[in-house]
Order: sequence, then C-alpha cells, then structure tokens
Amino acid sequence: MATYRIGIDVGGTHTDAVLLNDKNEVISETKASTTEDVATGIYHAMHKIVSHANVPKENIKYAMLGTTHCTNAIVERKRLNQVAVVRIGAPATLAVKPLIGVPNDLRELLGEHVFLVRGGHEFDGREIVELDENHLYEIANELKEKVDSIAITSVFSPVSKAHEERAAEIFQEVLGDSIALSLSSEIGSVGLLERENATILNASVINVAKMAAEGFIDALKNEGIQAKVFFGQNDGTLMSVKYAMKYPIFTVACGPTNSLRGASYLSELSDAIVVDVGGTTSDVGVLVQSFPRESSLAVEIGGARTNFRMPDLVSIGLGGGTIIKIEDEHSFTIGPESVGYRLPEKGLVFGGDTLTTTDVVVALGKSNLGDVKKVSHLDKNLLEKIYVRMVEMVEEAIDRMKTSADPVPVILVGGGSILLPETLKGASHVIRPNHSGVANAIGSAIAQVSGQVEKIFVLDEIGRAAALQSAKEQAIKEAVQAGAEPSSVEIVDIEDVPLAYLPGNATRVRVKAAGDLKYQSEVAIN
Repeated sequence: MATYRIGIDVGGTHTDAVLLNDKNEVISETKASTTEDVATGIYHAMHKIVSHANVPKENIKYAMLGTTHCTNAIVERKRLNQVAVVRIGAPATLAVKPLIGVPNDLRELLGEHVFLVRGGHEFDGREIVELDENHLYEIANELKEKVDSIAITSVFSPVSKAHEERAAEIFQEVLGDSIALSLSSEIGSVGLLERENATILNASVINVAKMAAEGFIDALKNEGIQAKVFFGQNDGTLMSVKYAMKYPIFTVACGPTNSLRGASYLSELSDAIVVDVGGTTSDVGVLVQSFPRESSLAVEIGGARTNFRMPDLVSIGLGGGTIIKIEDEHSFTIGPESVGYRLPEKGLVFGGDTLTTTDVVVALGKSNLGDVKKVSHLDKNLLEKIYVRMVEMVEEAIDRMKTSADPVPVILVGGGSILLPETLKGASHVIRPNHSGVANAIGSAIAQVSGQVEKIFVLDEIGRAAALQSAKEQAIKEAVQAGAEPSSVEIVDIEDVPLAYLPGNATRVRVKAAGDLKYQSEVAIN
C-alpha cells in the first residue's frame, strides 16, 4: 500500500504545501496566501493539494507543519501565557535581575511574577548553597490560579539540573499536572541570562503552540485525514506534538531551515550555500552535511537575547514583492518595504500601482509573469542598473556566509528565486532544482527527528572518551524522545571546545543526533 505525507510551511507571504509519496516524490504542490489567522491559509493549502492529488485519504499517514505562530506571538506581544519566572541562584546572582535588557513592553507582560531562590551550582557541579525548598513551596502556593506557565532557571543547570528538577517536582505537587513547566537545562546552553530569556519565552508560548497544533489537527480531520502530526524545529528536523508542546520556542526559525533541508534534498547536495528568496526577504544559509550551519552567537527574539540552537542566517530585504522607489533617472532605492502577499494586486504587471522587483525582471525579459505591456514604458537602462544592484545584494550576502574565498555551489529556492540569474559571483555553479518554489514545504515533509545535548564536562574526573560517549547517549535519547525510530538514529554533529578559563581541564561538548520518523509516534495532545 502506497503511503503519503503532507508538508506545510507557513511564511509571511505564502503558505506552501506539498504531498509526497513514500519515495519522497512530489505528487501535488501549491502556494496559497498566508491569512491573518494563519489556520485558514493552512486549511486552503491542504485542501488544494489533497483535492488535486486525488489519493485515498486514509493512506496519508504523516503531516508536518513549519509554523510562525510562536514567533508572531512574541513579536506582536499577543496571546502569551501568564508566566512566573523562578531563578535558582541567590545569593550569587542578585546583582542582575531576570529580564534585564528585555524590551520594556515584553518585561511588563512577562515580569509580573519574578522570584529569586537560594540554590544553584558551580561550573563543576558543586552546590553554591543548598536549594531552599521551603521558599519554593511558598512560591507555589502564592501562584495558585495566578499563572499557567512557569520558567525555572538555575545557575549552571546545563552542568547539574538537580535543583531545576526538584523545583519542578514541588510546583507540580502543589499546582498539579496542568501547570506548564519550562526548565532552562532543557532549552538553552551555558550563559545564565540568555538561557533564562529563552526559557521565559518558551514558557510564554505554550498555549500558542497548543492552539496551532489543535488547529492543524482539526484542519486534517475536516479534510478526513487521520495523520500523525509533527512540528518543524530550528535545526531542520522534526519533533512530535507532545515534544512541541513542551519546547515550542524551538519552532521559531523552522521556516528558513526547512528551506535549507528541502534545497539539500532537491539538489542532492550536502554542502552548499542556499539562497531562499521569498516575497519579502531573502535568507542565505549554509548547508553542512545536509543540515543548516548553526549560529555561534546569541540570537535576539522579539528583542530578548537568547542562546539556544538557531540557524546561522543572513536575511536581506529583497524578495519578489520588494518595492522599488525611483527618485530620478539615475538614483533608486530597493526595499526594504514589500507588498508581500499583496503582490498579485499591487505589482504593475498584475495591474497594480507599485513598482516591485518582479516588475523589473518581467520588463527585462528575465521572467514571464503577468502582462509585460504594463511595464513596457519603463526606462530599460535604469531597470538594468536596478537589476545589477539586486544581484549584488545577494552576492554580498553569499560572500558574508562563506568561510573561504573558494567558489561554492549555490542553490536557489523560494518563489522569488526567479529574480536571480544562472550565474553569481562567488558561486562555482548555481542550481535551481525542480519544485524549488516549495522547497520549504518539502523540507518540512522529508525532515528527520533530532535531539541535541550541550554540557560542560570536567575531564580530570571523567576523561574525554567517557565524556563524549555520555553526551552521544544523551543526544540519542533526546532524539528518541522527540519521535525518532531508535534503530535509525545517528550522530550527525559533534563539537568539543576546551574551556581554558575553568580549572579541572573542562570542556564544552555539543552533540546532535538525528533519525527517521517513528511510525507509532503520538498524535494526541495531552
């Protein structure tokens, strides 16, 4: 019996959807406009591909969603949970309060219930002071019916998470299983403030993620599809619904990473630079062994610095709907404003009143869209200058992402990739694969499931071989918990960084494991 899977990726302009068979071949694809409520756009896209494919609905076994729900909630400051912030680190961390450096409006929303508790650990796992359990019981009783989500952060919890786990037990004992608990040791890496921010943001979008999952599952049911549901996450892999409910913050950059994974699959290249041209921006990322290269820098989300895993990307204000402003016969500006999903009504070639990058490539005969007569009056010499600058913007972004001067393969994907030529400076060759317009949805559909561990080990106590083995085993366990088939899980990335400033021959080990979907993964939302 042939089986099928649906991949959907929600972008700012388009909601892309694909239906793949069990050989990962594209059976049906579509680009629908993203709607304000997001769910309607998802439903329309899903209905189109299922109707067009005309396959037995009972044979559609999997559905994968890459969504901007959580990102939008943080950026727009809407639909966030009632959060309590608990830092275990007194008296060592009293000088710097939680949510320092976070924008005022976000701090007002998330900083109403902030508590500092005695406890925490040193870098080598020794307790700073004993955990103040009595204080935690007091806090739990004070928070009854005031919050629905708690962010728990302890000093150096990536080394020892004992205090965070004990705090979670106490909150669950007093407040019951319905309270959502986010532990920093499971979310961020070493670096207290950034890890704490990431944990607070995770706690704030639990309800948003639940609504997104319920909406997606309802859309499937309305279409008569009983598929197993997975979410895309930042590193280009999938997680089960249950895992996504616990770690929704890991979904915030899944769109660009889905595009990179889709580009790798469609081009059959494991190492390359990917340029994903959308309606509003172009995202440039790097494939390393078929996965996105991760950023080594702190990443801001909604103005809050965080340090959990995110793809290393450069985004530029150039897309298919980017607005061109002509000041005189010699000068012009490109973006960053865009007509976005309104391109079919605003672009000149479609009868609109706004000059966009799409109009430029149509007028120059580089693409066949809309009505070329509507742009025939434009000055071709000026348009050529605009086009040269558009290409230069992308070439500069590619150059910023390269680690050497050597030419590298460049893969073009996204609906806006029609803007770019077949040759680019710095590229050994340019590939525009079939189905490149929906590479993000394909990346969502074919993605594997991953787990990642980052931890400091004192090698004088454990030894390097035992430290690496321990980290590998934990990463494999994380992948299996996230929904991977145990027999298919492999280690895909290892990083071992000696920490010369810490005694005891300390090293920071980061390991990522990935595997294929587990067939009996959960669908139900608990």
